[in-house]
Amino acid sequence: METPFIFTMHENLPRQGPGSNACTRKAFSMLADLPAQPEILDIGCGGGMQTVELARTCPGCRITATDIHQPFLDQLARNAASAGVSDRITTVRASMDDLPFDDGSFDVLWAEGSIFIIGFREGLVAWRRLLRPGGYLCLTEAAWFVENPSPEAVAFWNDCYPAITTVAANRAIAEDAGYEVVATFPLPASAWWDYYTPRSKRLADLRQKVADNPGAEAQVEFADREVAVYREHADEYGYEFFILQKRE
Repeated sequence: METPFIFTMHENLPRQGPGSNACTRKAFSMLADLPAQPEILDIGCGGGMQTVELARTCPGCRITATDIHQPFLDQLARNAASAGVSDRITTVRASMDDLPFDDGSFDVLWAEGSIFIIGFREGLVAWRRLLRPGGYLCLTEAAWFVENPSPEAVAFWNDCYPAITTVAANRAIAEDAGYEVVATFPLPASAWWDYYTPRSKRLADLRQKVADNPGAEAQVEFADREVAVYREHADEYGYEFFILQKRE
């Protein structure tokens, strides 16, 4: 079966979405009263830069990293071995809407840049069963930072993720889904450019190879548009890190 082009354009990149090691560490530092050896599930881990950083940050942790695309899991395994943390990380190929784990299996769920695939509310509701009492869900989600974004930014997000809403609205969704909002903070612009810059180089290399593939060409053009819109409207939207705790 042919690999979807969206995977091809992200394979072997440092990240498959905006983020930074500093933001991963900051979010983890907000978790209180974890056991000495917390069980962590990284959902939609991609190549796993945040997975490796979590393993570095919490030497006693045991991390299960899931993704639907095996080459991402292979990339994570290589990176974990290079960082000397492979003994703390297990990879499982699984879809985030059908995670093969028992209820109450984890102290922490982690999902940087992935919950949009099934939807913010849907992910919060579906994944809650996996947490032990008082467990945490840490994730990033696209959000408006202004009340009245520009028409160009709205048009772009209507084309890629029309469910985007404000940070306040997402906080309310999380509370309604059975979580306490411990904290939130926005990712800096540098976290976007650390993702966009190597991806743009990859797309430049792929552009001629997909010249006879209209579907792939359209994805390249949309990725270019994404960067252009962010360059002009970065103050209007971004990723917000949400640190949530399961409420009984």
